[in-house]
Amino acid sequence: MKKVKRVVVVGVVVLLIVAVGAALLVHLAGGRALKYGIERAGGNTLKVKVAVADVSLSILRGKLKLKGLVIANPPGYEYANLLELKSGQIDVDMKSLLGEAVAIRNLNLDGISLVIEQKDIRGNNLQDILNNLPSSKGAEADPDARKLHIDKLSITNTTVIAKLLPVPGRAASIPLKLEPIEMNNLGEDNKLTTAILTAKILKAIALGIAEQGTGLLPDEIIGPMKSVLGKSGEMIMETGKKVLETGKDVGKGLIEGGKDVQERLTEGLKGLLPGKKE
Repeated sequence: MKKVKRVVVVGVVVLLIVAVGAALLVHLAGGRALKYGIERAGGNTLKVKVAVADVSLSILRGKLKLKGLVIANPPGYEYANLLELKSGQIDVDMKSLLGEAVAIRNLNLDGISLVIEQKDIRGNNLQDILNNLPSSKGAEADPDARKLHIDKLSITNTTVIAKLLPVPGRAASIPLKLEPIEMNNLGEDNKLTTAILTAKILKAIALGIAEQGTGLLPDEIIGPMKSVLGKSGEMIMETGKKVLETGKDVGKGLIEGGKDVQERLTEGLKGLLPGKKE
């Protein structure tokens, strides 16, 4: 009888070790996959280098954290980076990683620093990137890319510094502190991918700059920016916040056991990566 009990105890311990090991593998593989996916999707969409310092995934809590996201400047500018993000947090339905669309309850991007740099009277770094973004109609979803459903996306504590051309009697730089930006119910059309989301976020920030910078920033910065954003037809002003309506999908997460789930989740995370460019 004692021998049977010992066998049972040993079996339970082995199962626990396997479960912990599987969870660790999901954590490590998932973080790397998402880091690569964010960098590649962002780079393909913005046509500049995008880097993330760290991505961590908690499968039990359904939380993803990223730190140190950086969007580089296009060639020809003095500063290395256009945008730096301090931290981001995503509450995700982990079970949805096994399905066709990833359900995200909340996505918060906090502590963005953005530097607008004028190259000449006709252009600046932010405008160069905006000009490269696909239009709403042109941004067709990659059929192979994992789709996203997001209940709420918020962008908080965004600071902007505009580095201006030297003009007598004008400040060399102008700071802006943007109002919080909120987007609700994204992805109802089942076309929202990581790449398309990247474009929407940058356009929302640019709209905040265009709205709050009117009368403060030179017309050669604000005018072209408003022209590009006006063509998208995506942004709606509401009580001082920018709200983008597209759809809703929400769920609750449940991760159940062992190596098989680890492999399936890793495959699910791979679906977030954009397709290879020919």
